[in-house]
Amino acid sequence: MEKLQALQAAAREGGFVQVEECDEGTVLWLRKKTSDAATNTHQRICIDSQSNILTVYWMNAFGKIESKTFRNVASLQEWFALPTVI
Repeated sequence: MEKLQALQAAAREGGFVQVEECDEGTVLWLRKKTSDAATNTHQRICIDSQSNILTVYWMNAFGKIESKTFRNVASLQEWFALPTVI
């Protein structure tokens, strides 16, 4: 539970807000507060409490959906810090 709360806190620090939680309470969806200027879409995050992972989804400039999965807070924060993060 602590790991999930830490992932959720890191996502919020990265500019994400809660969108919805599934009925069973195993998945939490968040979206970026601001949309990407190039695609006019919001990045999304899915935090899965069953597998203890966080996946970020976004649309690239060609309209293709991309994703990246994280298993710990440190790697998510490092990715947020990269200058090329969408």
